[in-house]
Amino acid sequence: MSVLFAGRRPAAHAATLPSGRVRWLHRTLTGWGFAGPATLLVVGLSIFPAVWAFLISRQKWNGISPAKPIGWLNYELMVQDPDLLAAVRHTLVFTVLFVPSSIFLGMLVAVALNRPIKLVGFYRTCIFIPFVASAAATGILANFVFNPQYGAANSVLRVLGLPQQQFLESQSQALAVICLIALWGQVGFTVVVYLAALQDIPKDVVEAARMDGAGRWQVFRHVTMPQLGPVTVFTSIWQTITALQLFDLVFTTTRGGPLGATQTIVYYVYVQAFKLTKFGYGSAVAYGLFAATMLITVGMILYSRRSKIEAF
Repeated sequence: MSVLFAGRRPAAHAATLPSGRVRWLHRTLTGWGFAGPATLLVVGLSIFPAVWAFLISRQKWNGISPAKPIGWLNYELMVQDPDLLAAVRHTLVFTVLFVPSSIFLGMLVAVALNRPIKLVGFYRTCIFIPFVASAAATGILANFVFNPQYGAANSVLRVLGLPQQQFLESQSQALAVICLIALWGQVGFTVVVYLAALQDIPKDVVEAARMDGAGRWQVFRHVTMPQLGPVTVFTSIWQTITALQLFDLVFTTTRGGPLGATQTIVYYVYVQAFKLTKFGYGSAVAYGLFAATMLITVGMILYSRRSKIEAF
């Protein structure tokens, strides 16, 4: 009997050691079983293309013939390219028009929809639907609305007795019209974000301010606005990135026209890489846009932290 138990004790003791390792290995494999596919997608569709695009940006390659290493020449040519400078100017103008307008309108509509009114759920749904819709579908619909001959916009102007406009076919109006289309599709996002932030504001603070004699404007200015500071920083960064990456609406409406008046940076990258087959130069411009976007984002985050706005 003693011999039998003596033979079992070492085996049991030895089995306790790998059992912990087996459980750890089982948990690890289970975790990677869930995270593995997503990790492969991120590496395959984000990290690998980004690294490959950087390598291409230092080459001269048309996609067919062997690539020719040229160092940083593509980045030097960017500074001397007048078409790229024009695309940068158009993108900056669009950003200046789009970002403050989307934030102001989003906050205004969110405050209006935060009140107990009838059919408020229906109104919130109507505001958010354009954001869910495809940007390409929005651009195609806008072509019919702003068509100079038979568009709905000129029909309304005709009824009001106002002169008809060229809209997307006018160099001076096309970029502003695209900004209006983008606002129609993107305001729903800022409304939802601000609406969630408004509902998180403690009601006790608002009631205390009203009991102290503060009016609606004073409550909004001294109570609501400071509480919305982090959300404003977040939406500013998000909408700035959205504006800098504008492509879908331009592609489905003006194709960069008329006469290049709406050609943005991303559309310029598309033209250089996929129309003119200058993959090296197009990748260099894309990386320049990435660097500018990163600097703007980091700058806004640092500003929010120095201003003690806990946005991130």
